[in-house]
Amino acid sequence: MKTLTRLKGPVLGALLGALAALPIASMASSSASAAFPEPGKMVKVIVPFVAGGGVDSAARLFAEQLRKQLGTTVIVENRVGGSGVVGGRAVLAAAPDGYTLLFSAATHVLAKQVLAHPPYDPQTDFVPVARVGEAPLMLVISPQLPHSKLGEVLAAGAKSTWTAAIPAVGAPSHLATLLLAQQGRMRLEYVPYKGTQPALVDVGGGHVDLLLDSMVSVLPLAKAGKVRPIAITSGKRSPLAPEVPTMQESGLPRFAYTSWYGLWAPKDTPADRVQRLNQASNAAVAELARSGAFASLGIDTVSESTEQFKRFIAADVAQSAALLKGAGFKPE
Repeated sequence: MKTLTRLKGPVLGALLGALAALPIASMASSSASAAFPEPGKMVKVIVPFVAGGGVDSAARLFAEQLRKQLGTTVIVENRVGGSGVVGGRAVLAAAPDGYTLLFSAATHVLAKQVLAHPPYDPQTDFVPVARVGEAPLMLVISPQLPHSKLGEVLAAGAKSTWTAAIPAVGAPSHLATLLLAQQGRMRLEYVPYKGTQPALVDVGGGHVDLLLDSMVSVLPLAKAGKVRPIAITSGKRSPLAPEVPTMQESGLPRFAYTSWYGLWAPKDTPADRVQRLNQASNAAVAELARSGAFASLGIDTVSESTEQFKRFIAADVAQSAALLKGAGFKPE
């Protein structure tokens, strides 16, 4: 019995030690998760478009609120080129630790559909973190044309071919224009441009008939009378241009299309960090909604889970791919 007692003592001590260590390990793991981001460690948000543009402006407003939610420095860095590919590659090359993120627009998810040799698959090489906002597009026409209502534009475009400016292949402006041709049964000839501004200039000068692009981008010239606003693509009128009707109330009841903005991390980023970033992003968006900062850019805030964002992307890619295929588009 003495021998048994001597054996039970060390064994029992070891067992008690192991049991005592279990909650400590669990607490340590929980603490490590809660500690993201680590004190003093910076989060970098890469924007694949030029500073001062629409995506960049939205990213900087968002990053400031994300900084407050995460309690650490958040910087925005512009990596421009290759229709957003340069910025995307920079994020993929970073460590998948949650400290390097991509803030981009709807164009990001269509790399496989619009590029002949895409360097990555946006749906498998990136982890969706949060969709943060969406914005309507506005249809404007040359002020030299006699039409002022969507019904008149559709009727004229059904009788004879109209020219439509396309600021960027695969961008929301391109896809929304394809949708307009489809639902409005318009005969359109597409004229490619390198950006919105040269396209706007040609519409204003009467060289091209119409442009359907970001409302915020075209609104200044529309208010100045340089181009004529016809309708916007969201389901409700915008407070920035309440006099401009929606497509739905103007004769296309099923027409709904918006540009949107989101945040991604490299694949293999730990799930707990992705969830932490999603929670912080949604809290940041709530502040942007309360302050009206996004609304000043014509952006409606969006709050979604990571899974909701993933499903949204899949549906958006499917719709866009169908529109491009229906138009006979070939990747470049």
